[in-house]
Amino acid sequence: MARPEISTKRLAISKSNAQVVIVVGIAAFLSVFCLMAAKAVWGQTRYQAHIISEKEKAHQQLEKNIHAFNDLVSSYKIFDSTSTNVIGGTKAGTADNDGPNSKIILDALPSSYDFPALTSSLEKMFADRSLKATGISGTDDQIAQQANVANASPKAVPIPFSFTINNANYAAVQDLVAATQRSIRPIQIDTLNISGGASDMTVSVTAHTSYQAGKTVNITAKEVK
Repeated sequence: MARPEISTKRLAISKSNAQVVIVVGIAAFLSVFCLMAAKAVWGQTRYQAHIISEKEKAHQQLEKNIHAFNDLVSSYKIFDSTSTNVIGGTKAGTADNDGPNSKIILDALPSSYDFPALTSSLEKMFADRSLKATGISGTDDQIAQQANVANASPKAVPIPFSFTINNANYAAVQDLVAATQRSIRPIQIDTLNISGGASDMTVSVTAHTSYQAGKTVNITAKEVK
């Protein structure tokens, strides 16, 4: 009579153990699932917080840029409305040194290489002072400079040249040097050699001016990871 009771007890124990295993297995599965879900939610939360932070930085920078732009517009209007420009000419005049400051600044540093235009300007400067130049020499580097186009970080490129003035008097030479200093296009004299008397000077000059390619502004997109 004892054997059937033992078998029944074993069966009950086995069934109970199977239930425990199932419960433990389900609990383990749920625990792992919850941990993985919590990790995913936490990662997503951190990512969203990072995006919000980056958006706030971009918003603050945009506000600063708008403020700086408004200040720049105000400063530009004041700068360009003065009756006397930065090189002593008048805003509404038509002489060589006249014109608004905005035009003076743009003409001071051309955005493209143009050696013939430089020689024309110098010849006019000599003619206005009745000076005789034996010639303007330099290297017309037009082909090589074609590669220097607008970019994000442009740099000024020097344009060297030289000329010789013959049979000039002292006052005319002095006025010529002063004219290069007042020129819309800045001219830097590197060497100045003078020979002869006060009324028949020969003046040899080496100098340089510059041009600078335009600046480009690139608007880029930033990927937030």
